[in-house]
Amino acid sequence: MVKKKKPKVLKKSELRKLIKDLFNKYPNRSFNYKQISGLLDIKKHTGRQMVQFVLNELFEDGHITETSPGKYKLMSRGSYVTGIIDMTRKGAAYLIPDDEGEDIFIAQANMNRALNGDHVKVLQFARRKHHQSEGEVVEILKRKKNTFVGVVEISNGFAFLVVDSRVMPHDIFIPLKDLNGAKNGQKAIAMITEWPKKAKNPIGKIIDVLGDVGDNQAEMHAILAEFDLPHKYPENVIQAAEKINAEITPEEIKNRKDFRDRVTFTIDPDDAKDFDDALSIKKLDNGNWEVGVHIADVTYYVTPKSIIEKEAYNRATSVYLVDRVVPMLPERLGNFICSLRPHEEKLCFSAVFELNDSAKVIKKWIGKTIIYSDRRFTYDEAQEIIETGKGDYAEEMLQLDNLAKKLREERFRNGSIAFERSEVKFNLDENGKPLGVYFKESKDANKLVEEFMLLANKKVAELIGMNELKGRKGAPAKTFVYRIHDVPNPDKFETFTKFIKRFGYDMRTKDGQPVSSAINNILNQAHGRPEQNIVETLAVRTMAKAVYSTHNIGHYGLAFKYYSHFTSPIRRYPDMMVHRLLERYLNGGRSVNAEEYETKCEHSSDMEQLATEAERASIKYKQVEFMQDKQGMVFDGIISGVAEWGLYVELIDNKCEGMIPIRDLDDDFYHFDEENYRIVGGRYKKKFQLGDKIRVMVARANLEKKQLDFTLPDPAYEVTEEFKPRKSTKKPKSNKGKKSKKR
Repeated sequence: MVKKKKPKVLKKSELRKLIKDLFNKYPNRSFNYKQISGLLDIKKHTGRQMVQFVLNELFEDGHITETSPGKYKLMSRGSYVTGIIDMTRKGAAYLIPDDEGEDIFIAQANMNRALNGDHVKVLQFARRKHHQSEGEVVEILKRKKNTFVGVVEISNGFAFLVVDSRVMPHDIFIPLKDLNGAKNGQKAIAMITEWPKKAKNPIGKIIDVLGDVGDNQAEMHAILAEFDLPHKYPENVIQAAEKINAEITPEEIKNRKDFRDRVTFTIDPDDAKDFDDALSIKKLDNGNWEVGVHIADVTYYVTPKSIIEKEAYNRATSVYLVDRVVPMLPERLGNFICSLRPHEEKLCFSAVFELNDSAKVIKKWIGKTIIYSDRRFTYDEAQEIIETGKGDYAEEMLQLDNLAKKLREERFRNGSIAFERSEVKFNLDENGKPLGVYFKESKDANKLVEEFMLLANKKVAELIGMNELKGRKGAPAKTFVYRIHDVPNPDKFETFTKFIKRFGYDMRTKDGQPVSSAINNILNQAHGRPEQNIVETLAVRTMAKAVYSTHNIGHYGLAFKYYSHFTSPIRRYPDMMVHRLLERYLNGGRSVNAEEYETKCEHSSDMEQLATEAERASIKYKQVEFMQDKQGMVFDGIISGVAEWGLYVELIDNKCEGMIPIRDLDDDFYHFDEENYRIVGGRYKKKFQLGDKIRVMVARANLEKKQLDFTLPDPAYEVTEEFKPRKSTKKPKSNKGKKSKKR
């Protein structure tokens, strides 16, 4: 007896797709649930009920319209829109349109294999009253990325790369033949090779095995890979750098101003190897001071269209992780040939100023030079000379410091904002394990270098932007690369003003006083107080991001009408562009194509942002690693962020930030009061507000997610001025026994 084949029971998601496909195939026809059931060969009563349910759902979603009672037709759609996918952690997304129109919500079911950052074409649904605009991805125009970092999981007959990214909702299926030597549990990079229409997961292959989970080298490389940043240099680029002739010929010296007789030195961090700026000083016969800002002449050695040039452009910046530098240029160039090392003659592009005792610029000259550095100072060594007045070249160092302080005072009088956030640094052992946290503050030696670099960058930009070239007065400004910074976002600024009132700060300005002066007053008052880091962080968030552009709008934060980046060509590609343009224009060359250079500026800005995000991720990783053995300990902190899912708390002692999930606040039902940056208990009205001091216990330290979870200690401790870590009587919640959700 032949058994009848049982009809396949369709899942709701499968049925929904089949019905949508049917309406898309016949866009001008109307169907009722019986007709659809017949076309899909659905005979059972329960199946037909599900068809009716899905039809109602599609109607509510705006995908179909009701032409007569019980009959439906494909909704007449709006126009197609192109834009960038901004994915949420839950797999849904928003389309950010190219034309800067309203964002369009895209449900997970309508993503059609699009991923975060992809440039896509979306069919916008006809908008329903009081609903947000929605749509469906119909075409992927350009993938943002096709490589992902994660952990390899191998089972019998197949493997997956479990992706680290929170905005990549699909793990990548890896055929065993494409593991490339990766072992179970290792960190690796996979490249998506195909994604069949009916497949839930993309298919890929392992292209790089990073190492074991938890290994410092593997984790730092994984962070770089997460942001599509390289962790090693191509061999052909290294070989090209090795072939560069470093000899300085007598003919080249004749083409340059000779500054080898000036007292010249560099001031850099202890561990720096790429010295791209040096300072020289000489007292002139008229009593004024000649100060030279000498910058490594990288573009003399890196020629346009060379493979080194192409690699430098692609990277656009050096990347500074918590334990290493990933350089823009090969080591032989960045650390040797171009680096302004002591007791070596070097080729430079220099900005030379004549300053009077009040640090007013009397004259300036910008051009190619040759220098000889007499001494390499660390910041600490220079600081000791400034504080004691003793040491090598003390007279020159003290005079530069004196002039720098006057330049700084003048800059602040003109409205420059004094952002001086402390840098979080780690004491690491030989394996990269963090042993301690410390904060690096900017001192007079740092500010000395900063002021002269700012002066050089400003005057270089003015030279082109203000048409100060010979014979250029009154002519249109030539295309140039500026570092621009827009005015603060008004809404964010208002939010910041309201927030700081909690600490007793008043943003009101006196008559005629610029807003930037009021911000400086707040930053000065907050200095040294527990809330300093939060106030400074929020002040920075009110500001627009500084970017590179050929369209000059000035630099709000510095209060400069013209500003560029000229002083760090070893680690920033825009500085290389500036050097090339300067040389061209000083030699009477024509203006370059603005559109081409604007594209280069946008690329440089994007890469700078990626490098910043990678640096933050590496710091966060080390903070979580540092806190791993402190579970159950209690710390004083400040609420640094409030969201509907929890409270973010920054520990006062070490600036590590973690979150108290709102689900763990089990003494009441809390709701999020977005307008007042707080959560409030529904029954007992207890409030947790941004900026509040709070005592927390470390509950979990998840290295994989770079995430710290805090909880409130029991019994609750009052915050004291003195921090004394102690064990809580409350045990941290364990993840043991909980199944991990597949992303």
